Amino acid sequence: MSHDTLNRTGTPAPSDAGGATATATMAPAQTASGTATAGRPAAGGSAHAKPRAHARGRGKDRAKAEAQADTKADAKAKPRDAFFDNAKYLAIVLVAMGHSWEPLRDGSRSAAALYITVYAFHMPAFIIISGYFSRSFDMRKDRLQRLITGVAVPYILFEVAYTLFKKWADDDPGYPISLTDPWYLTWFLLALFVWRLTTPLWKIVRWPVPLALTIAVLASLSPDIGDDMDLQRVLQFLPFFVIGLSLRPEHFKLVRRKKARILAVPVFAAALVFAYWAAPRMNAAWFYHRDAAQELAAPWWSGAVMTLAMFGCSLVLVACFFAWIPGRTMWCTALGAGTLYGYLLHGFLAKGSRFWDWYDNPWMHTPWGAIVLTLIAGTVVTVLCTPPVQRVFRWAMEPKMTWAFKKDPVGMARSRN
Repeated sequence: MSHDTLNRTGTPAPSDAGGATATATMAPAQTASGTATAGRPAAGGSAHAKPRAHARGRGKDRAKAEAQADTKADAKAKPRDAFFDNAKYLAIVLVAMGHSWEPLRDGSRSAAALYITVYAFHMPAFIIISGYFSRSFDMRKDRLQRLITGVAVPYILFEVAYTLFKKWADDDPGYPISLTDPWYLTWFLLALFVWRLTTPLWKIVRWPVPLALTIAVLASLSPDIGDDMDLQRVLQFLPFFVIGLSLRPEHFKLVRRKKARILAVPVFAAALVFAYWAAPRMNAAWFYHRDAAQELAAPWWSGAVMTLAMFGCSLVLVACFFAWIPGRTMWCTALGAGTLYGYLLHGFLAKGSRFWDWYDNPWMHTPWGAIVLTLIAGTVVTVLCTPPVQRVFRWAMEPKMTWAFKKDPVGMARSRN
């Protein structure tokens, strides 16, 4: 999830064809002018050429003005939608809480049930939002630059940082740095990079969601895919990104109706009851989507069954989650702009707590210990999303890097004029 991705409105950019259309519209008028002048005396021949030059000049000026207006309109950010900022903030809080519950699962069935329930929808919700805000992505130069600076560069920096952290904190100096084998949280940035590059392809196929779901099912049956680039996760989570690309504002309004909010309560309650029953019977690794069925010691056909079943359950729970997201501006709304910061930075504390054996304290495994730990996790990730933290780490999360890209001759000419 990139900051750039989740902080933009996703409104499709004005087509570059607009300027061409305007020029083509002017052409018949110029031709008509020439025809009407052709019947004039020869003495008017020199005067005949000048109006045509003016017409061409006006056509060029108009096309140029429209192109400049398109550029300014595309660059101007629209007001932020409080609903999506609230959703991103609450989702990142659930991510941090889920990580804090992971070591408690063996000794607490309730913690295991909460963990399973949250893992069924928190990353799908993030990915759907990422897809929704990637709808306007194309191969335009400025968007490719933002993809590099907002996704690829943070991936490289944090993959290296996490590896160095593991070498030191886990006393594992031989652990290698590998940009093709994401460690811990960085897989999402690599997946987002791949998903967004494929966005133009999903826009032209007739049935994008069924196709993406078919790819996810086939991946769950293919243990030979391996761990390079965390390709299993890229492919198995792909349908949620494609769904985000297919959604429109009216779809979010549909799940935010009063009836949907009321229905969400018994659905979540049923999910918790089922998770409590399934906790000792089910391998939670299914929710990570990083392995094929055979790698989870399950028959090959179960990969298809589990992928389809979990896809349906995740969509229902995501809809319930969105149903209860406030649409008004709240104290936490501004923190939605810093979810990438909270996501990447809290991982050091989450992993450090394991490396430094914090969970060996028996009090951590009591009900009060679990409650306090949950509150600490929510508080820490909230602080990491605040503007002061964003200012400190913006160089790594949102580097400008203008020095790394060629200047656009057309843009330079426009700025001079």
